[in-house]
Amino acid sequence: MRFMYIVTAPRPNQYPTPELMEAMHKLADREIKAGRMLDSGGLMPVSMGAQVRITDGKLSVVDGPFVETKELIGGYAIFELRDKEEAVASAVEFMQLHKQHMPEWEGTCEVRSFAEPGAEMACHVDEKVAS
Repeated sequence: MRFMYIVTAPRPNQYPTPELMEAMHKLADREIKAGRMLDSGGLMPVSMGAQVRITDGKLSVVDGPFVETKELIGGYAIFELRDKEEAVASAVEFMQLHKQHMPEWEGTCEVRSFAEPGAEMACHVDEKVAS
């Protein structure tokens, strides 16, 4: 199963320390060599981005920064793992690096599985069962 980790933080100017960057690179190298990490990357500040929106049927483009942003996506990683349990364990290890190297850092690593054939059907079945 493929999983995406989405790392968010409530404070926009809280960048990783050199020690945290080194620790994350070591972890990423290990995961790439093991064939589990497929891709990863950090994102530039929202001031350099744009949003394409549809509101009331009208399409518009808004340049960053975005006033309503409450949490910023700082980066992502894509993994090929056995199951959700393995994905969560890996995310815990990743977040532990933040706790160890930047104790004052606050943020979230959201773990999401990719929609795959059959997975979408399971979501619809779950919705029908719940109602």
